[in-house]
Amino acid sequence: MLQRLGTTTPRIEIERYGEVFNPRAQNFRLQKRNPALIIAAKPHKRVLEAPPGYGLDGDHHYYFSHMLNCVYDCRYCFLQGMYRSAHQVVFVNYEDFAADIEAVAGEHAPATVWFYSGYDCDSLAFEPMTRFTDFFVPVIDRVANAWMELRTKSTQVRGLLAREPVARVVVAFSFSDAVSHARLEHGVPPIERRVDAMARLQDAGWPVGLRLDPVVYHRDYRSTFVALLDEIFARVDAARLHSVSLGPFRLTRAHYRRVTRLYPGEPLFAQDLAARDGIISYPHDREREMIEYCESRLLERVPADRYQPCSWHD
Repeated sequence: MLQRLGTTTPRIEIERYGEVFNPRAQNFRLQKRNPALIIAAKPHKRVLEAPPGYGLDGDHHYYFSHMLNCVYDCRYCFLQGMYRSAHQVVFVNYEDFAADIEAVAGEHAPATVWFYSGYDCDSLAFEPMTRFTDFFVPVIDRVANAWMELRTKSTQVRGLLAREPVARVVVAFSFSDAVSHARLEHGVPPIERRVDAMARLQDAGWPVGLRLDPVVYHRDYRSTFVALLDEIFARVDAARLHSVSLGPFRLTRAHYRRVTRLYPGEPLFAQDLAARDGIISYPHDREREMIEYCESRLLERVPADRYQPCSWHD
C-alpha cells in the first residue's frame, strides 16, 4: 500500500516490528526528532472497541489503527510516551483490516457501527505515502451500516477531493487556539491552512466535523478561542457541519506520569491541575468556567443538535 520509497532510503529487514518498537530503555525524545518508518503487518487485534465515552452518537463504536504514533508532536497528546518508541509503524495488511471491519459491522447489522481511524495516529498526515483513504473509503461505502471518522490535523486532502464524497465518512479536523497551537502543537500545519482544507472538503460535499479539543487554559484563552471560531467560520458553513465536539485538556494518570517524565520542563504540566476519576485535568471550578464559556460562544455559531461535548466524568 505504500508509495515507493526513495532509492537512497536505508532499509533494514526485521522479523517482527516489535523487535524495534517494543524494547525497553529507548530514548523517545531523541527518536521523535528523526523517527524511523517501520513497515509491518498487524497479525491480530486490528479492530478494537473504543474506550467508554469516545466517539459520536451511535449504537457501537470501534477503532482501528493503520499506524502507531503520530508525525506531529503535540505536548498535550496521550501518544507522547504511550509507546516505548517514537518510531512510526505503518501496517500494510489493509485487506485483513477490511475483513475485520466487515465482520464487526456484520455482527451488529443493521445497527450503526462507527469506526474511528485517528486514535493511535493522525488519519491523513501520511496519506500521500499510505493511500489509506483510497483503500478504506470504498470499504466503508460498501458496508451499509458502517460509518468512519477520519480525525486529523493534516491538510492532506487531495485524495479525498479527487473522489466522490461518501456520506458515511466524516473528516473531523482538530483545532486549538492560536496560542496553544504555537506553544504545544509542534509540526502541525498552520490553522489557516487546515481551515482551508476543511472548507474545500465541505464545498466538495464531504461531511466534515470540528473537534475543539483540547481547550488549554492560558491567560487569554477566551479571546483566542473566539478568534479561532471567527477564523473557522469565515470559511466553513456551520449549518452544514456533521458534528462539533469540545473538551478540556486531560490525560489519564498513567499517561500524565509518562509525559511529565519526558518533558519535565513543559509549562503545560506546571499549571494548577487536579486528579479526578483517574484523569488529570484542571480543577473542577476552572474546567467548568472554561467549558461553559467556550460552549456559549460556540453555540452562538453552531446548531445545538450538531454539538456533542466530550464527557469523561459525571
